[in-house]
Amino acid sequence: MFAQATRVAAQDDDLLKLVGEDKPKKEYVKYAFKSPRVINGHSMEFLAPGTMDFRILHRFGLLSQGADNFFGLDQASMRLGFDFGVRRNLMFGVGRSTFKKEIDGYIKFAPIMQSTGPGSFPFTVALVGGATLNTLPWADPTAKNYFSSRLAYYFQTILGRKFSEGISIQVSPTLVHNNLAPIQSQSNDIYAVGFGGRAKVSKRMAFTWDYFYVVNGIENGINYHPLSIGVDIETGGHVFQLHVSNAAGMNERAFITETVNDWSKGEIRFGFNLSRVFQLTKGKGAK
Repeated sequence: MFAQATRVAAQDDDLLKLVGEDKPKKEYVKYAFKSPRVINGHSMEFLAPGTMDFRILHRFGLLSQGADNFFGLDQASMRLGFDFGVRRNLMFGVGRSTFKKEIDGYIKFAPIMQSTGPGSFPFTVALVGGATLNTLPWADPTAKNYFSSRLAYYFQTILGRKFSEGISIQVSPTLVHNNLAPIQSQSNDIYAVGFGGRAKVSKRMAFTWDYFYVVNGIENGINYHPLSIGVDIETGGHVFQLHVSNAAGMNERAFITETVNDWSKGEIRFGFNLSRVFQLTKGKGAK
C-alpha cells in the first residue's frame, strides 16, 4: 500500500513538471535595432552582458562640394567608440571624436524592457546620461578660461517598441546642457525630441533613420535640426551602416546643438558606421 502511494505521488510530480514546462515564460524582446545606436542617437537596444562593441564612425564633407573635393570624400571627421554590456539592461561607453577633439562617455539603463509572456510590457523605457569634454586649445588663451567651460552634459529618455520582426520605432526626449554655449545667443539648456526607426528589408539588410527636432536653440541660418537616413548591412560579426546626414558631429552635444547644414539646400554628407562586437567575458545577469 505504501509503495503504491509512493508511485502515485511520483507520477503526480512528473505530471506537475510537465505542466510547468508548458507554462508560458516571460521573454524579453531582442534585436529591435542591430546596434546600441540608430545612426547618430542611442537606440533602445542593449549589448549582451560581457560584450564590447568597437565602433568606427566616419562622416565626410558636403556632397555639394563637387568633384574638386571628390564630393566630400577628401574631408572626413570620425569617432572611435567602445561600448560595454554589463547586464541585460545596463551598458556604458566612451569615445573620442575629431570634431572639436571631444572625449565623451555615457551610461544607459533600462528600468523597463519590452517583453512577452507573464508580466510583460509593451515597450522599452531606457535612460541615458552622458558627458562630453572639448579638448581644443582655448580660442583666446589670454582670457580667464575655466575647465568647466569645456564640459557639456546630456540626459535622455528612450521610449521604444519593436512592433514586428521588421518594424521598430522609438521617441527620445533629450536635454543637452552646455556649460559654455557654442553660440552666444543660444541657451545653455537645449531641449530636443528625437525620433528613430528601423524597417527590415531582408535577413541582413534594414533601412534606418533618426531625426532630432530641436525645440529651442535653433538660430535661423546658423544651425538646423539633424536628420540622418541609412542602410544597415550585416556581414557576419559586423554591422556596416551607410548613411547620409546634415550633421558633422557624432555625439549628442555635437549633433543636437551644432548641426550647421541644411537638407533643403542639399547640404548633406555621406558617412558610414562600422560596428564589431567582441565577447570579453561570460555574461552575467542575462535573465
